[in-house]
Amino acid sequence: MNLKRVVVTGLGSLTPIGNDVATMWNAMLTGLSGAGPITRFDTTEFKCKIACEVKGFDPLNYFDRKESKKMDLFSQYGLVASEEAIVDSGITDDNVDKRRVGVIWGSGNGGVQTFQEEVRGYEKGGGIPRFSPFFCTRMISNICAGLISIKHGFVGPNYCTVAACASSAAAISDAFNLLRLGKADVIIAGGSEAAVVECSIGGFASMQALSLRNDDPTTASRPFDRDRDGFVLGEGAGALVLEEMEHALRRGAKIYAELTGCGLSADAYHITASHPEGLGAHEAMRQAVEESGMALSDVDHINTHGTSTPIGDISEPKAIASLFGQHAKEIKLTSTKSMTGHLLGAAGCVEAIATILSIKDSVVPPTINHYNDDPKIEPLGFVFNKAEKHDINFALSNAFGFGGHNVSLAFRKFEY
Repeated sequence: MNLKRVVVTGLGSLTPIGNDVATMWNAMLTGLSGAGPITRFDTTEFKCKIACEVKGFDPLNYFDRKESKKMDLFSQYGLVASEEAIVDSGITDDNVDKRRVGVIWGSGNGGVQTFQEEVRGYEKGGGIPRFSPFFCTRMISNICAGLISIKHGFVGPNYCTVAACASSAAAISDAFNLLRLGKADVIIAGGSEAAVVECSIGGFASMQALSLRNDDPTTASRPFDRDRDGFVLGEGAGALVLEEMEHALRRGAKIYAELTGCGLSADAYHITASHPEGLGAHEAMRQAVEESGMALSDVDHINTHGTSTPIGDISEPKAIASLFGQHAKEIKLTSTKSMTGHLLGAAGCVEAIATILSIKDSVVPPTINHYNDDPKIEPLGFVFNKAEKHDINFALSNAFGFGGHNVSLAFRKFEY
């Protein structure tokens, strides 16, 4: 088949270190941490008392009161980030056929806040079934994709991807394939998450996944550091406008980068732990580079999954070292989760945005909070504590999820 080329024409984000792309990117380059004490609920009885919360977000700045009550916070985040990406892309009623504009949106948890509130209300009500008529539509993970399409009248492919922390990366991969096959001209792809609630913090803490550095939250997320003790839960949204290249050129769109390949694999190993040798990560990256038609030696930068967990931060560098050989030491590696925390289903897209901007601006944001090397981690080209200027032509963005889901996205500087 004559597969079409896919480019990125719009970016949108809402994160713990900035409520738009420009603010987030500046924060990443300056090494700002988004972590702090949890403000959403009383953490007195919780082992973990910190998170990377979105700051200064008032839904009434974007939605009327009646409308906002119909949506969980994860959908509100998704609508705001997707709106920024759509405006950034310049697509309008006059330059796109809405029958050929789709939305593929990922979320690992969906409306977990809504679920918790409704069940809690049922219990407090003595078991009397008084549920909101919007309970189900606020909770279901696919609703954000539907809401984006309803708002903008996009009637192309529309669905949700759920692959835990790889959810929004999987959405981007699906969008890439549909665009290459000519099933759509434009797809808004990304993901959102709003899981800073009691059940999520308690659940992740009980499996010993979260950092308990409660007295020093801004240094708690420390990927690849010897003394890391778990991830810091984050929240927010990321959105890309992906477009068939010729369609973008015809309407004179600005092009950030080209999406050239996507690799997908499973660890088939454990429900939460990555394969100790990084076999699934190795395969996903290999596929992404191969599909791009590039050589392994062409990779300049990888935005790693890098969550700050004891096991995962060992296996991913192992995969990079085994796949890229001697060239692995030349690749600039970073983990922006050191600043944003772990945005779960939204992480893959937010980190893809960082990867795209690294290509555009020839700079790699730092992995902050690195104090001590871990002898168990491969000594590779990590960018620690301070951003580095670096010419980047071809880069990968990795996202891995509980259940062993692996996605690697390959982006290249655009050349017609």
